[in-house]
Amino acid sequence: MLNWAYFPRSDKPTNLATAVVKAFEAVHSEISSDAYSHQSNSVLAYVAPHLAELGFRVETGKKKDQKVHVPVLYGNNGRVAKAFLADAHHVEGRFVVEVEAGRGVINNQFLKDFFQACMMDEVEYLAIAVRNLYEAAGMRNRDFESVVTWFETLYASRRLELPLKGILVLGY
Repeated sequence: MLNWAYFPRSDKPTNLATAVVKAFEAVHSEISSDAYSHQSNSVLAYVAPHLAELGFRVETGKKKDQKVHVPVLYGNNGRVAKAFLADAHHVEGRFVVEVEAGRGVINNQFLKDFFQACMMDEVEYLAIAVRNLYEAAGMRNRDFESVVTWFETLYASRRLELPLKGILVLGY
């Protein structure tokens, strides 16, 4: 089952966030972590056509021109001086999607995704897709639940003022 949570909990998910959920639902039978151990690029490949239909630019490979660069800093003459990579970016919707697999929680990749989205110019919404269940070295981690708990704690503490208007966490 595809799980998802939207933050802050007091806000209704945007139409684009709901459409992203539907994009993952459309391919869930092929990406479910209960049945498969896909790497993140494989999961992205399954959902990419659906995200592209929504207007997202989606990473298509490892070459520079196949990656999605989102500006962070500008230098002389308005040139992009620093950009971070995203798996998918919807310019008009100010929305970034990141897909993680094995290292999503165990290596805190979701935190890096969160930090980078906070730094990206004209990005207000972030979706992070992680496995519902990650099994490795005899351990079973509930990645979706871990990420949701982390964001619930972040929002409940009210200690940080975030530049993001909404965060969607998906568990596939």
